[in-house]
Formats: sequence, structure tokens, C-alpha cells
Amino acid sequence: MKTIAGIDEAGRGPVLGPMVIAGLLFREEDLPRLKDLGVKDSKKLTPQRREELYPQILSLSLRQCIVKVGPREIDESRAKGIDLNSLEAKLMAYIIDQLEPDTVIIGSVDILPERFKSKILRFLTRKDVQIVCLHHAEDFSPAVAAASIIAKCLRDRDIAALKEKYGDFGSGYAHDPATRRFLQEWVKKHGSLPPFARCSWKTSRECLQPTLLSFLEEE
Repeated sequence: MKTIAGIDEAGRGPVLGPMVIAGLLFREEDLPRLKDLGVKDSKKLTPQRREELYPQILSLSLRQCIVKVGPREIDESRAKGIDLNSLEAKLMAYIIDQLEPDTVIIGSVDILPERFKSKILRFLTRKDVQIVCLHHAEDFSPAVAAASIIAKCLRDRDIAALKEKYGDFGSGYAHDPATRRFLQEWVKKHGSLPPFARCSWKTSRECLQPTLLSFLEEE
């Protein structure tokens, strides 16, 4: 029996909330069943459809390994000079070691997939696994597409829980006016960033440093 693992992440770029990396192991012969279920890149599915597929994907998989990376861990890694690509490579290597697949397919977060593969190999304990790194791997591999759905569902649930506790902050991405407004108002009220913000992100630093315009307005 040949086994195939797919690994993908959700929440790499936002200023608020965790990043979730999901790895799932499948029998190679079960991959067509994922396609029959309608599994595809999570971004091409509605939240409702992703949640419908979630238990079906898990029941079809042999094993799962989920890693949630909180804002503090991301900030601390960056403070040590570890960029996000290297952090993901280390965590994906951990997931591969846990799943023990014959082959693993990964969506490359580096513009050079082979460079990202090399980073993973440096952290990997098992050296007998075949690693395939591709751009947009979720469009070519049902295993990666399945992992993208699981990662997205879990991050969405975490974001929903944060909103229930702290109020609506939009998508959590820096380009979202609602997110920026939430951060600005939070800093104005508390004098610091919310505990679920990535402090090392440019957007966070900007919110902590009043612009010249706001200074002049106060004057």
C-alpha cells in the first residue's frame, strides 16, 4: 500500500490570528474518492461547503497532523532572524515525520519550490520520503486540496472564537479596512496591540506609531 500525504496552510499572511498547517495521510487508491467528494482548493469553496467536507475528509484519511502557530511564536521566530518560510519548513518537516508517508506533496511558499524543499530536508528526520513541492499544489493534488480545507476550517473556527470574545475585526488581513480600524481603536483604547495580533507585522507597527498627520490633528 502506497501512502500519499498532502500539506497546506491557512493564515500565513494576516496580521490577526494564528496560522494553521494541516497534514493528512491517504492511501494512494483513495485519492480519486476525494475528487468524487468535490474536494478542491479551499479558496474555491464556500465556508459551508468546507465544513460539510471536513468530516468526510477526516474519515477518508489514515492519519492527520495539525500544527497551530500563534502570533507570539511567529513574532519570536522573526525576532531570532527566522523568517516565515523557514518556520513553515521546520513545522512541515515535523508533520512529515509524524505522518510517515511514502510521498508528500506540498504547496511551496517560496518562489523557488526546490529551495523550499531543501529547507524542509534540513529539518527532516526521515530521509526516505519523496517530497514534491509545487506552486498551487492544491490545484493538482487532491491530498493537498484536502489539507487546505482542513487548515482553513480550523483557522476559521479560531477566528470565530476570537470575534466572539473581542468583537468583529473583519478578515484579519491588513488590506481589510475593518481590520485596520479595529487595530487602531484597540491601540487607542489600550495603548498596546491585542493579544492575537502579530506584533512584528508592518501593520501592527504602524498602528503603534501615530502618523505625522494624526499628530498635527491633535495639535
